[in-house]
Amino acid sequence: MNKKHGNKGKKSKIERRIQISSAVYLLPSLFGVLIFFGIPYIIVILYSFVDNPIQKNFVLFNNYINSISNFAFLTAAKNTFIFSAIAVPLAIVLSLALALTLDMSIPYKTQIRSAFLTPLMVPIASIVLIWQVLFHYNGIINDWLLNFGVEKIDWLKSIYAPVVIVLLFIWKNLGYDMVLFMAALANIPKEIIEVAQVEGATKWQVFWKIKIRYLSPTILFVTILTLINSFKVFREVYLLTGDYPFESLYMLQHYMNNTFRTLDYQKLSTAAVLMSLFMVVLIGIMFIIEDRFGRDVEN
Repeated sequence: MNKKHGNKGKKSKIERRIQISSAVYLLPSLFGVLIFFGIPYIIVILYSFVDNPIQKNFVLFNNYINSISNFAFLTAAKNTFIFSAIAVPLAIVLSLALALTLDMSIPYKTQIRSAFLTPLMVPIASIVLIWQVLFHYNGIINDWLLNFGVEKIDWLKSIYAPVVIVLLFIWKNLGYDMVLFMAALANIPKEIIEVAQVEGATKWQVFWKIKIRYLSPTILFVTILTLINSFKVFREVYLLTGDYPFESLYMLQHYMNNTFRTLDYQKLSTAAVLMSLFMVVLIGIMFIIEDRFGRDVEN
């Protein structure tokens, strides 16, 4: 009995030492996150409840009410939501389809994979230059369409402007998402698929009942990553169109950038808090869906 108690005491001391050493190693990272992310975000929340950052008179929810009724904010929020609602599912579906195709025995797999990964190595400025050459009023696309009797279109100043940006976003992100899906497909137990095929399962049943179930955590991760990247498309739009683009390309980042330039910090902070709340709710819903969908696989 004494030996057992002695062993338990030694184990508890070792566990405490491990916990203390782990906490010590984590402190610098936690301190960095607190300084560079936690405190600034708290300041942003405080700014969203004051009339200005100098006098700092609390106005409660007036800034939020003004933002929700502001035409520029509503336009930016609508355009950002529409863009993400179109671009993110398209990128997920296309990259998954591409990964499933490359997972099969087809020729030139390495070359195809390398071709789709090439956009990741191209700087944003070069991408913008390519898109300007393609979609300028006197660009390659319009010259090509003239052969079919189609009149020239000012792509970035027309109703087709969002299509141009969606194509740019998919071209830029498709390869990275594809690689993530390919890595997840490689980790699916092959014996489960073989057993299902022996028992007469169709390709659709194997895909939906096995592959998608095992891919659900990766789909969640890729969706969140792609959603975050969709909010970063402001860089490309800004370089293509400037501070005030065509109305359908006016994103939340444009709104926040313009309010920053005019030192309207309360509007900027309110927009940032509203966007972050929307992201938290949306990601939370995706986590709940993935948890229910993939629970049987984990068990």
